[in-house]
Amino acid sequence: MSQQLIKVHQEDNVAVALRDLKAGERIPFEEGELSVLSDTKSKHKIALRTFHPGDRIIMYGVLVGSANERIEKGAILTTDNVKHQSEKVFGKTEAFNWTAPNVEKWKNRTFLGYHREDGQVGTENIWLFFPLVFCENRNIEILKDVFEKELLKKRENPHQLLLRSLVHGADGTQTADTSSDVFDNIEVKFITHPGGCGGIRQDSESLARLLAGYVNNPNVAGATVLSLGCQNLQISIFKEALNALNPDLKKPVLIYEQQQMGTVDHMLSVVIKDSFEAIRKANGIERKPAPLSQLKVGLECGGSDGFSGISANPTLGAVSDRLVALNGTAVLAEFPELCGVEQELVNRCVDEEKSEKFLHLMKAYEKSVVDAGSGFDMNPSPGNIKDGLITDAMKSAGAAKKGGTSPVADVLDYGEYLVRPGLNLLCTPGNDVESTTALVGSGANIVLFTTGLGTPTGNPVAPIIKVSSNSELASKMPDIIDFDTGAVIRGEKTIDDMAEELLEFIIDVASGKVKAKARLLDQNDFIPWRRGVSL
Repeated sequence: MSQQLIKVHQEDNVAVALRDLKAGERIPFEEGELSVLSDTKSKHKIALRTFHPGDRIIMYGVLVGSANERIEKGAILTTDNVKHQSEKVFGKTEAFNWTAPNVEKWKNRTFLGYHREDGQVGTENIWLFFPLVFCENRNIEILKDVFEKELLKKRENPHQLLLRSLVHGADGTQTADTSSDVFDNIEVKFITHPGGCGGIRQDSESLARLLAGYVNNPNVAGATVLSLGCQNLQISIFKEALNALNPDLKKPVLIYEQQQMGTVDHMLSVVIKDSFEAIRKANGIERKPAPLSQLKVGLECGGSDGFSGISANPTLGAVSDRLVALNGTAVLAEFPELCGVEQELVNRCVDEEKSEKFLHLMKAYEKSVVDAGSGFDMNPSPGNIKDGLITDAMKSAGAAKKGGTSPVADVLDYGEYLVRPGLNLLCTPGNDVESTTALVGSGANIVLFTTGLGTPTGNPVAPIIKVSSNSELASKMPDIIDFDTGAVIRGEKTIDDMAEELLEFIIDVASGKVKAKARLLDQNDFIPWRRGVSL
């Protein structure tokens, strides 16, 4: 019989059910048997010993909670009998040594990317339209409609075709226009947002840095920027942010201010003419070989389940370690989901400055959450809890596996841009889209996104590769899942096997040979973080 329970770390005192278990079953486990006392759904946790109130619950080798009441050996852990608890952190406690994985087979591998004048390499070639303030969202939407219909020859939505056929009494089998794009080497993308004015000035300055990061991202060839004129996020603030990020930026950035140009029709006519010419030139940039060290990979999770920390997240960690060994860059974000593993990450920081910055950002973030009447313990979503992630520390311990085992080369606050290869920590919320938005704004040219429940999240600038923790999800939602790690749960493949396959897939996506599912769905999510409270 295949394995039915798994203990992730030798020091754990709980195990994860790999299938639905019934009360009364006796399960072969380690050197003996375990009597199941409660009906336990797959992905949920079972006590490996009897817990008394206040006893520490260990998973992934770290503290993930404490018992609220007596929990018998063989009983299920729930939100009623377990509460969130994590270790206190006091700074570096031990020296850190890392043995890098053998990457000899990858050293001479390349991907086909877009080389920028500043030395960065993109995995896509994007012309980006965005506003400095929400007042210009409508004009961005008009431009989106114009360019997608005429320049990109956008295919009609099949649901639109279905409704049209029903309205006209047809059988629903009309076919969409199959004409090709005008340009074959560039994509045009559009961002709208609710910021730029009306909030505190710091929010506008933060948004300016984020948008500057998007322009500087190696996947972007150039940008068209619309301003109203009277908003908090002035053109001068945006230019200052761009100059601070890259004083020698060579990309074309076209900026228009409506209050200086007069009518909407006049402004849009000028914008369309100028942008078309710039896009035409950018279409001349072609893919060329680049070393894997030019990959800057964001690490994200969303819609996590009880298997995420066992299959999908460790697979990303193994990929991250390989990229770091190749002098590439990996970025671990979502600070609320690092709660409970701070000590490990502090010890992995390359110097005291990085460890102190990480702790400062974590403490400041947690204080802002508490001041708002909440806490990191409120982070797990109903979907997380339903699928076995019952405390924030438990969720965090599994989420942190995406960062592998390498040293932490740098720690970045929200809006700061990647400057050092290796593993970086980026302060973002745990919210999927806010975090993914920030990863790309900090320079990630591709994002790996694990999920156990399924989420369509995409990004206008970087491909988002969805990695499922279980094969049932991959089968049920094949339109959003790119890569399945369910074979790890079934015991058919190791984490290293999966990592090798995933790295090959990343190279194909980075080279434009395969399109990520979120790109095929035209899923272009963009949500800036207002630096108040966002979990």
